[in-house]
Amino acid sequence: MTDRNNKPLRKPVWLKSKLPDGTDYRVIKEILDQKGLHTICQSGHCPNLGECWGRGTATLLILGDICTRSCKFCATKTGKPLPVDNTEPVKAANLVKDLHLTHVVLTSVDRDDLPDGGAAAWVAVIREIRRINPGTTIETLIPDFGGKKENIQQVINEQPEIISHNLETVRRLTPLVRSSAQYERSLKVLHQISQEGVVAKSGIMVGLGETPEEVFSLMDDLRMAGCQILTVGQYLQPTLDHFPVSVYITPEQFEIYRTAGLKKVFSCVESGPLIRSSYHAEQQVSC
Repeated sequence: MTDRNNKPLRKPVWLKSKLPDGTDYRVIKEILDQKGLHTICQSGHCPNLGECWGRGTATLLILGDICTRSCKFCATKTGKPLPVDNTEPVKAANLVKDLHLTHVVLTSVDRDDLPDGGAAAWVAVIREIRRINPGTTIETLIPDFGGKKENIQQVINEQPEIISHNLETVRRLTPLVRSSAQYERSLKVLHQISQEGVVAKSGIMVGLGETPEEVFSLMDDLRMAGCQILTVGQYLQPTLDHFPVSVYITPEQFEIYRTAGLKKVFSCVESGPLIRSSYHAEQQVSC
């Protein structure tokens, strides 16, 4: 949100988050730096980075940290990605082992430069994590792979406990804030996941200018697609060059969204100002 001089307004008190601190945070950062790995926690400027890293959890970002798309809400770097790192599966699996993770979330940048959108790399990372860390549960937060079913199916065939694909925003606002991604295409991705018997999950941001009625309609669309888990969080503008915040949603409205989602029979709904798609992900395996 901006004032008449185009300056960001002060965030409300409920959006204050702790700065990264603590031994676990420093250890994780050192290990990531040593192994040359990335997290969406860093690339996406996640407000929960301090809390999650402080308790020893992180969401791994594979296939580099440069995205081929330039969504107007996202802080991830965009441009020409580097070649795929064939050592990444081993690095990621060893990181999971070093951090003693019993549950890991994997996500990636969009790699529209690759014929398979990076699907083969996804498979390699999942398999190596399972080989070195038997018993570790996995959530994959995947891109849309350009809507190509065969590439989505490669990840589905690995049977992660949860496959997530974020719808991000309501139908009307999708063309304004998402680069290349399409509302209906994302619903088809989630439908394919659910049809294969894997738990489907999605996340959205609010505060972009949507109405509550549009959010409720989006929930209906997700349930029709078979989505079982939903996260709802406040959109935070990364820089002045990104899409502006329309309004800061109150905690009371987030509770309305949570209650509405549960009434629509989502098995789990996380809704709050600082909620992000991977927040408390380890708890959603048992939803």
